[in-house]
Amino acid sequence: MELVFATNNKNKVKEIIALLLPSIEILTLSEIGCTEEIEETENTLEGNAKLKANYITKKYGYDCFADDTGLEVDTLNGAPGVYSARYAGENVTYEDNVQKMLREMKGKTNRKAQFRTVVALNFKGKQYLFEGNCKGEITNNKHGNDGFGYDPIFRPLGFKQTFAEMSLEEKGKISHRGLAVKKLVSFLK
Repeated sequence: MELVFATNNKNKVKEIIALLLPSIEILTLSEIGCTEEIEETENTLEGNAKLKANYITKKYGYDCFADDTGLEVDTLNGAPGVYSARYAGENVTYEDNVQKMLREMKGKTNRKAQFRTVVALNFKGKQYLFEGNCKGEITNNKHGNDGFGYDPIFRPLGFKQTFAEMSLEEKGKISHRGLAVKKLVSFLK
């Protein structure tokens, strides 16, 4: 089975491939000739995931899936949420976002947060949504060198390491994206 994963984020592609069944072949946007950036213009994770999946299905005719992920921090009233990738502004690096989060959290005692991923699957003419959540906390400092995004400052509940200190396999078992993709795989079986 071939499915397009509607993202240009190589880190996400790597995580997803590690979670999928060998019978599911992932096609990237570049492999189908999609060179344009699909803008995330919706104000919810669900909306952005649907928007990206629908764009590929309508324009290129493929069954596909797309995700959107947000870091939701309690003391920041759920921010950055849907704006997690652009938290420090447009065209910023992961490091810019991490540093802004550390500044915002300085001196705060409530450090509870969660990552939430929504996957939209367009499959055989229908759309399905799958969600994964991972509760945890924002650390005071960066820890670890693996992963991407906010991984160096997010410690999942019940663990001593941040996502950036875990292997891809360890993270995949408990992460928001891993849990959403497990639901997707279960559906496709």
